[in-house]
Amino acid sequence: MLEIETAALASNHLKHLGFDKVFDRLGGHGLVGVLKNGHGPTVMLRADMDALPVEELTKLPYASSKRMVDRYDRETPLMHACGHDVHVSCLMGAAELLHSARSTWSGTLICLFQPGEEDGAGARKMVEDGLFNKIPKPDVLLGQHVARPYSACDCFDVRLFGRGGHGSAPHRCIDPVLAACSTVVRLQGIVSREVDPAEYAVVTCVYLRTATAINIIPDVVDMKIDVRTYNSDVRKKVVQAVKRVIHGESDAFGLPKEPEIVQTDDIPPIINDSEVVKTLQGAFGSHFVGLVSEMVRDTGSDDFSIFAEAQSIPSAYWNIGGVDPAIWDDAERSGTIGDLPGNHSAYFAPVVEPTIRTGIDAMALAALAFLKIRT
Repeated sequence: MLEIETAALASNHLKHLGFDKVFDRLGGHGLVGVLKNGHGPTVMLRADMDALPVEELTKLPYASSKRMVDRYDRETPLMHACGHDVHVSCLMGAAELLHSARSTWSGTLICLFQPGEEDGAGARKMVEDGLFNKIPKPDVLLGQHVARPYSACDCFDVRLFGRGGHGSAPHRCIDPVLAACSTVVRLQGIVSREVDPAEYAVVTCVYLRTATAINIIPDVVDMKIDVRTYNSDVRKKVVQAVKRVIHGESDAFGLPKEPEIVQTDDIPPIINDSEVVKTLQGAFGSHFVGLVSEMVRDTGSDDFSIFAEAQSIPSAYWNIGGVDPAIWDDAERSGTIGDLPGNHSAYFAPVVEPTIRTGIDAMALAALAFLKIRT
């Protein structure tokens, strides 16, 4: 919700290049630019551009010093700890490269800069704000990320209601803290006892908030629960089980009111179209010789697929590396690759080059693989 300056930078860039249309403030600070260049396919490239409430500890000369006030009225630092600054830079660079080479291709190029990926709402808000009423329907949707592919993500804000009172007299209260603790433990049984061991699922309680004084039993406890899955059937089963456990524990502890459960994230898994992948493998393989490999599944999530699902658009999503090659080689030799700072770490710092050049080349090559090449 705070991507004002980043959105303005990207918007001005597309306008300066001469894109035919640039639509701003879609679903918040989202924007999309359309460059028509004769008859041919319509290709959409997407980048996300929001930051995270993390204090950057990289000590880089361009380290973030921005701050924000969050939804709980707390002031927090901001950092592009998931590489979204790289994504924006790469799409801006690819837009400029493709614009300068427009005599070699024909078709329509769409560049989309998305806000709010980290809270899982940005893509859906852009769609609901009429994105696909403003642009021609893409024949293919393409995106990339520094370092990870993605599972489905379902997140819930939960409030348990008790009856508060003095900490020395729990028998006169109905303690929602104990109910919350039991709920957290019981949630772990979903994956271990209800999901086929051959399938993947993670259920995590990432947040508990209640009274701040040692001698108070609170009236309410707030929880945040994060669910990750790959398989759609497993996803449905686990989400239903999470709700069942929350209601069941609330009943078991005799809480005086039904729990509130609000789904804050509803993100489908990213499933690449096989034909799009074949085309990309050919384009990437001939340029990034010996550097292309199949991505290993990761447990993070991205709302990229919401755009594809909204209009049944064939899509594909790939990773680019972000670690300095020399540092990577040293870590590989010493067996410490797992210790390198990753996404959402305060020390996450993709090396500027060759990361930016790789990302620009990848996006431009991907677009050209589907646009009509002039001979």
